[in-house]
Parts: sequence; structure tokens; C-alpha cells
Amino acid sequence: MKTHVTGLHHITAMASDARQNVDFYTRVLGLRFVKKSVNQDDPGTYHLYYGDYPASPGTILTFFPWAGLRRGRPGTGQAYATGFSVPRGSLAFWLKRLTELKIEHFPIESRFGQQVLALLDPDGLRLELIEADDSRPATPSVQIPAEFAIRGFHSSTLALANAAATEELLTSTMGYRLLASEGTRRRFEAGAGGSGTFVDLVVDPKLPRGLNGAGTIHHVAFRVPDDATQLAAHEAIADRGLHISPVIDRAYFKSIYYREPAGVLFEIATDGPGFTIDEPVEHLGETLSLPPRLEPHRQVIEAALPSLT
Repeated sequence: MKTHVTGLHHITAMASDARQNVDFYTRVLGLRFVKKSVNQDDPGTYHLYYGDYPASPGTILTFFPWAGLRRGRPGTGQAYATGFSVPRGSLAFWLKRLTELKIEHFPIESRFGQQVLALLDPDGLRLELIEADDSRPATPSVQIPAEFAIRGFHSSTLALANAAATEELLTSTMGYRLLASEGTRRRFEAGAGGSGTFVDLVVDPKLPRGLNGAGTIHHVAFRVPDDATQLAAHEAIADRGLHISPVIDRAYFKSIYYREPAGVLFEIATDGPGFTIDEPVEHLGETLSLPPRLEPHRQVIEAALPSLT
């Protein structure tokens, strides 16, 4: 049995300073701050969401910012890099911008016929701006002209010591198909394909074993359209003998979690009901949004959270 994963839903990482995180992703990268919430398993910690204007699945990068969290070490056994899609011909703009803002970055490289500019966020999280044909609208930003702006996710790169079991899971159970191979990298796509659906598997003996901490990815979430498809995915993954969580209602989507064979935490999340259930699209991210079970504790939670301004 295969699941009907249609691509990436969101990616969640860890940070060490909430205000620094907001500044980088909204001002430097020009993403929209679409939701200010809390870690539902640790309500004394923010859960910050960035994405496109309507907070579409496939554009959402989220963070748990634990104050003073020690820096992690990106490496094998982790989701190693997060790729964003930008228009073709836009990397000259981004290279100039990152240089002027003194953001650590690397030389532009070519990968599968696309130009790639890698950079690090303030905690050392590896991000990639990848030139691609992408019909999704630009994320409006006063900092970034629309012709250069991020469109959403391009890909998630997993760094693995051995990719065979992960590849078999992707292709036999999660509905992914091999698209291309280049050096130590193999690219897979799901659903309709294209930006926002890619997963790259990299086996690089030079990479160290990953260590969790600030600047590393907590989990990668994949999209399914509805509850029924998610339940079918749950059955398919359980049939493989992998331990998988029950369905958890995260208010904006429902989630199931499991670790793929190399240890990377995967989530399968529903597209709906979406981020506008408690804030209109014009005012996303303006107030602290809490799931219904935490709403009675709003006053205590707000008092414990640091200011983001």
C-alpha cells in the first residue's frame, strides 16, 4: 500500500533566540510571519511560523526558539538543508543582499541544472535558494522585490550514512519516485512534482554525525489532502513495522509522526483546516494563537513568553 503524499507541508527547526529568528526570516529573507503560537508540548516556548501571504502548505518553515539553546551540529541522520524556490536569474540579487547584510553564505553552485546559493541563518541552519520555474505567487515584502522573492519550499535534503532503507520507504510506501541522480545526491519527487515536492538524499562520508540543537531541523512534514488519506498513510506505515503516533490534532492541521529508518523524524500533516481558522488572512501572525485546550491558560502563557518586539 502507498500513501498519497503530495509534497512538503512544513519543516520545523530549532533556534536559540526568538527575536533574532523573527528578524532574520522576515527582514532578511522576506517571508511573512504567519503565526505566533506555542509549542503544544511545551507551552512556555514559542512556535513561530513563516510562509507565503496566505500561509499555504508547502511554504511554511517553523521554529521552536528555546532561549540559550546550545548550537547543534548538522550532519548525517538529519534533515540537513532546506531549499527555497526563487525565480531564475534572481541569485545575483540575493548574493548582493547577503553580502551587504553580512550573512554567511557559500559560492553559487549548479545542481541538476539549477543554480543554488547556500547560506546559514544566525544559528547555523543551512538554507538554500534554488532558481526554479515556479508558478506560485511571490511572498509580498517591503524588503524583497517580487521578481526575486521566495515562492515557497523547493526541497528538503536528508544527509544519511546509508540511504537504501530510506529510499525504499520513500518509493514503496510514501509515493515518491526517483527523478535524478548526481554524484552523492539522489532526488525524489511526489504528487505533481516540481518545487515543493522534492526530497534529496545525500550520502557524503565527509559529513559528521548530526547533533541536535539550535540550527538543526526537528522534523520534516509531508502533505496529504484530508483525514482519510492520512489514515490510509497511518495504516501503510504501521504495516511496515514502523512505530507511528496516533493522529494528533494541531488545530491548523492533523499530524502523525514516525522515524524513518535512518532516524529522521517525519510527520504527515493534513492540508486543512489551515491557518486562517483563528485569524483572517489579512491579520495572520498579529496575535498569540492558542489551540482550544490552552486558551483557558492564555494569561499565564503570555506572561511567560518573551516579547518579540
